[in-house]
Amino acid sequence: MKILFFGLSISSAWGNGHATTYRALIRALRERGHRVVFFERNAEWYASNRDLPEPAFCTLQVFESWDTIKARVRKELQDADVAVVGSYFPDGIAAGDEVLDSRVPVKAFYDIDTPITAAKLSNGGTPYLRRDQLREFDVYFSFTGGPFLEELESRFGVRKAVPLYCSFDPHLYRPRTSSKRFRCDLSYMGTYAPDRQAKLDCFLRQPAMAMPERKFLLAGPQYPADFKLPRNVRRTLHVAPDHHAEFYCSSRITLNLTRQDMVNAGYSPSVRLFEAAACGAAIVSDAWPGLKTFFVPGEEILVTHSTEQMKSYMEEMSPTELESLGRNARERAMSEHHPWKRAEQFENAIASVESAFV
Repeated sequence: MKILFFGLSISSAWGNGHATTYRALIRALRERGHRVVFFERNAEWYASNRDLPEPAFCTLQVFESWDTIKARVRKELQDADVAVVGSYFPDGIAAGDEVLDSRVPVKAFYDIDTPITAAKLSNGGTPYLRRDQLREFDVYFSFTGGPFLEELESRFGVRKAVPLYCSFDPHLYRPRTSSKRFRCDLSYMGTYAPDRQAKLDCFLRQPAMAMPERKFLLAGPQYPADFKLPRNVRRTLHVAPDHHAEFYCSSRITLNLTRQDMVNAGYSPSVRLFEAAACGAAIVSDAWPGLKTFFVPGEEILVTHSTEQMKSYMEEMSPTELESLGRNARERAMSEHHPWKRAEQFENAIASVESAFV
């Protein structure tokens, strides 16, 4: 199949989880014989921080404005089998109109931010999707699964809502030797988000204050200048994807935190969760509905509800127990959350739409 994607970014993983999500899925689709063209607007933030300017597994079309690329889009749509508009694509509404007006056999939307999109649509709209467009897409691929899919269909008129969770690039995310650069007792990697700050305070900053002899590491951009941290917490602005595995494998424990909209919806695993698991990291996560359908608490992942519980994991879990936890998480990731699985799920959803037209 020839597949077109219109996405936030695939060339730069700086400050977003979209790029690595697209990379894993599209690489797997290419390995399975499909041809992919990816459209990305040349946003300054990503242009200054491109870590994959020329992906080998797809044709990347970086453009300055929608008007300059529109003719190329229409040409590519003429022989495409599938066209997918992604959440937070800056010209999503215009791209959606072009796709929906075209003769592409299967027209899809891929929402890597489903609860946020739904909340925005309920309160006026989003710059990347109009509510009336929802009813026109043949399939709505959703970052969020569970009961929320029924709400998308009943409340928003989505024709077919299908879960398409994030995954990871197995070439990058695998066990590595511990590195002095990232070595610590507890790490967290994530872009600043106001609705995660209370949990970051509870599960990282407060344990760091209570355990001055321990080493902590916080990685991610956009944190406010007045965000104060204890001396035993190191900060790094950005970790390039090529060093993510090294980061996870150098922590005794790594922390997974979920944005509030995702917690409310449930069944919304972040890409960082699967990436850390694929590296064999010992993961401690905040609690959210549906987590146990992805990893088994106590066997493949630990769940924390308080500062004291976080401290107890750090003080009482032996190296053997943490290694076992990480090993089990990796086995689960490789068997159920591998990008080839996601590519198969993508193909099956497309095939089900095509068969409905026969």
